[in-house]
Amino acid sequence: MPDVLIHGDTVRHSTMRHEIPLMVPDPFLYAEAGGGRHVVVSSLERSRIEALGTGIKVHAFEEYGIDELLTSGTDRDEAVLEVLARATGALGVASARVPGEFPIDLADRLRAAGVTLEVDRRLFETRRRAKTDAELAGIRRAQAAAEAGMHAAVELLRRAEPGGPGLVADGEPLTCERIKDAIRAAVAGGGASADAFIVAHGAQSASGHEMGSGPIQPGEPLVIDLWPNDLESACFADMTRTFVVGEAPAELRKYHELTRDSLERSLEAVRPSVAGKELHRISCEPYERAGLPTQLTKAPGQVLEEGYFHSLGHGVGLEVHEAPLLGRAPDVLVPGDVITLEPGCYRPGFGGCRLEHLVLVTEHGAELLTDFPYALEP
Repeated sequence: MPDVLIHGDTVRHSTMRHEIPLMVPDPFLYAEAGGGRHVVVSSLERSRIEALGTGIKVHAFEEYGIDELLTSGTDRDEAVLEVLARATGALGVASARVPGEFPIDLADRLRAAGVTLEVDRRLFETRRRAKTDAELAGIRRAQAAAEAGMHAAVELLRRAEPGGPGLVADGEPLTCERIKDAIRAAVAGGGASADAFIVAHGAQSASGHEMGSGPIQPGEPLVIDLWPNDLESACFADMTRTFVVGEAPAELRKYHELTRDSLERSLEAVRPSVAGKELHRISCEPYERAGLPTQLTKAPGQVLEEGYFHSLGHGVGLEVHEAPLLGRAPDVLVPGDVITLEPGCYRPGFGGCRLEHLVLVTEHGAELLTDFPYALEP
């Protein structure tokens, strides 16, 4: 196996968080060298990482001369770079694979010292594909928090009725902002955070990742797309539902029926070794039969603005969008993948419908992690 180097904190760098399942806010070095696993880190974090019991050898910066460097007047950043270069040499790393986000200044320092570095994005994506038990538990908690948030939204929608220029709930205008406040509170109660998510109504719901704003009208589509982050594990979930309060337009009902059909057909086909593009092809079939455009048959270079204009889904874990991709890319499912299936149909000026499963790929098929109704009426 090739040696591996990773540098970063565990808050912003999912590659590092996968190896060290602990919140460490300052950057440090992780190394796989000579068959062993090592961390070079500030003494502040040493005991916490050792307490994980993962068999990783933890080295404090002091082991490589940080005190002498700082006493001599060396700038802190420069001193840490030198410490990491010394540690890499001491661990016997002559060449290593690194992720794409490996910092340029450290890469330059190591290469100047004769270390060969090769960026291998696919290697580090693959390492995160099969979720650990702790990551999967975190995804399940995040999904439960997402469902709590969706329930909070539904409760508001059930209390809504026409009043004045739009919907009213509990005597106040029902807006996207009110629904977002209710969702945030419910998600937080589930031990997760939701800094950004979609509550988009009417024509907004046909516009990709439009976050949504303003008062909601009777009879218009309302797309709610939540991707909360579990605070303990830093893992995400992802779910989407489409609602309407009042009489649903025939066009929206058609979109909803087609999307349910696409979703069910896609789920039936999920299993290890299936290509993401095959799942995407299956998901396109109901829309194609209805005469609606999809990526499957569009002309090369054509930009779709209506119909089913996006891919089927993506992996979910320490990032809300990660490998594998379920579109026209060549990714193939493996056991342990957690993926979304989220077909949708849209028309500019009108709005759209999107529905989303969260699915665990098992050794022999799939486990649906989502447990929430798909009804158009709340």
